[in-house]
Amino acid sequence: MKALIQRVTHANVDVDGQTVGRIDDGILLFLGVEHEDTDETARHLCQRVLNYRIFSDDAGRMNLSLQDRGGSLLVVPQFTLAADTRKGLRPSFSSAAQPEQGDALFRAFVSSAREFVGEARLATGTFGADMAVSLVNDGPVTFLLEA
Repeated sequence: MKALIQRVTHANVDVDGQTVGRIDDGILLFLGVEHEDTDETARHLCQRVLNYRIFSDDAGRMNLSLQDRGGSLLVVPQFTLAADTRKGLRPSFSSAAQPEQGDALFRAFVSSAREFVGEARLATGTFGADMAVSLVNDGPVTFLLEA
């Protein structure tokens, strides 16, 4: 499982011209699910994301987590993060989870996040949909976390 996280001042995701998820000050997370991932993988990665220190403290150092700051989380499923791009000119998706498994693990990740940040601070994209994502990356700060 891979989580590409970006510290944002705001972000939103639209499906068919309708906004389905929107946050201010927090983390935009693109989630890629691979076939060996499990519910435990999702829970572990969620905990890591929520506690990863990417926000500045009073001294300007990245010492605060999303949990410390009380920020919001926008989780967007992104199949292409599971691509193997190590060779050739075309990505291979052989390590990506099948759609049913990917959807189930996306939901498991979101459920775990909801447990820790609450409904008011959580937004999501739509699994399997063609989405348009807009964001303002603060920093810019972007990290790839793998479980």
